[in-house]
Amino acid sequence: MKNWILFGLTAVIVFLLAMLAYTIMDRKTEARFAYQPKVILEGIEPRDSVWGLNYPRQYQSYMKTKDTTFQSMYNTSGFKDVLEDQPELVILWAGYAFSKDYNHPRGHAWAVTDVHNTLRIGSPTEPGDGPQPSTCWTCKSTDVPRLMSEMGVTEYYSHKLSHLATEVINPIGCADCHNPKTMNLTITRPALVEAFEAMGKDINQASHQQMRSLVCAQCHVEYYFDKTKLGKEDAAYLTFPWKDGMSVEAIENYFDDIDFADWTHPISKTKMLKAQHPDYELYEMSVHAKRGVSCADCHMPYKNEGGQKFTDHHIGSPLSNVENSCFVCHREKQEDLLTDVYERQRKVKEGSSKLQKMIAMAHIEAGKAWELGASDAQMKEILEGIRHAQWRWDFVVASHGGAFHAPLESSRIITSATGIIQDTRIKLTRVLADLGHNKPVEMPDFNDKDKLQAYIGLDIPKEKAAKETFLEQVVPQWLKEGKAREAKKEVKTVSSR
Repeated sequence: MKNWILFGLTAVIVFLLAMLAYTIMDRKTEARFAYQPKVILEGIEPRDSVWGLNYPRQYQSYMKTKDTTFQSMYNTSGFKDVLEDQPELVILWAGYAFSKDYNHPRGHAWAVTDVHNTLRIGSPTEPGDGPQPSTCWTCKSTDVPRLMSEMGVTEYYSHKLSHLATEVINPIGCADCHNPKTMNLTITRPALVEAFEAMGKDINQASHQQMRSLVCAQCHVEYYFDKTKLGKEDAAYLTFPWKDGMSVEAIENYFDDIDFADWTHPISKTKMLKAQHPDYELYEMSVHAKRGVSCADCHMPYKNEGGQKFTDHHIGSPLSNVENSCFVCHREKQEDLLTDVYERQRKVKEGSSKLQKMIAMAHIEAGKAWELGASDAQMKEILEGIRHAQWRWDFVVASHGGAFHAPLESSRIITSATGIIQDTRIKLTRVLADLGHNKPVEMPDFNDKDKLQAYIGLDIPKEKAAKETFLEQVVPQWLKEGKAREAKKEVKTVSSR
């Protein structure tokens, strides 16, 4: 009897081991079949749909970046008019395109569409301050590496944005981050390589885990357009100001040393800096970075499907995918984890909201001082204070993630900016008193975006009408009729007027 029991147990074990071996072999066979190339990627292939033939799971997950339904306490994957939500920003960016239109960024699949739709680039038929350089396309499309290869990097930087409008079609995608032959992560934007060289570093020495952040750092960074490097008046060479470091003070000093300004504020006459989206810089100062967590670990976590492990290319907030993103390391309840995130964001938001109102008032108070006859000498330190306070504020709020990438550093920066603007406004009060103005400066209604845009002299309805007419009627019709060349020529013509 015992022998039969032993025989039966042995048979069951053998059967289970055989099933396990079969399953392993079947999965390996499936894996080889799943990644058997269906197409050969030649050169720089900008179309994600072609890459998707070889990597369907990654492609299908990437297509979910079109989703606009996610909503957290301060962020969303959908449309949000930030100027409507925080009207005082119109004053902070007076004289700069952001005062016209500033919307919350949507997913990567919308990159090209949102560029066409924003009022910040003006209308080809009514360019306003002049069309932006082609450099503005650099982080928006897989067509950019192709154009850089075909035209040369310096030639690419030497055009206008509208000149390449019919060439830049495909949004951010596979070719931006992957070598088509090996699928290894790769850097396709020269500005990041050059920034490492300026710091005395070799980006080729980066590990695979570091590359899982560096491919993001090609775009999610602070940058400026160096118009002196190429020796051409209209050329805008994309440059990261990292030579002296990535901290807000190091970059501030860099810009001050070269006397750089993005624009001059028409009310306060301050030479202003506009932070772009210094996500990588702030991330580098975070506890996650110190512990070796990459951008992809949180924003593109691994996923299992049909026995296959792959990177989820539905790039977005980790809070929309807490189980795969956060729970890999954290063991809290989801509710507790979300509460922790929101508490940190809320504290930074409280400080930045008060700060931006004070900066807006400082611009208007400085304008009043100029109106009353203030001298350059009287205003020198005041303008520097406004410049530095707004730069530091912008460094935090322009970064994605609602300040959560580095909440302690973000709080420190907001605190330093608050101290600067408070000191600046005290100096302004003294100057105004010296000029005979001993009462509060009259302020506009900071709660109404439309009134503030009118206050700084913008005619938004007119700009919207011109842009919508051209983008929604003229260009699509040309493209529909196969007249891409004519469209490109006409856009170039009206942009040069």
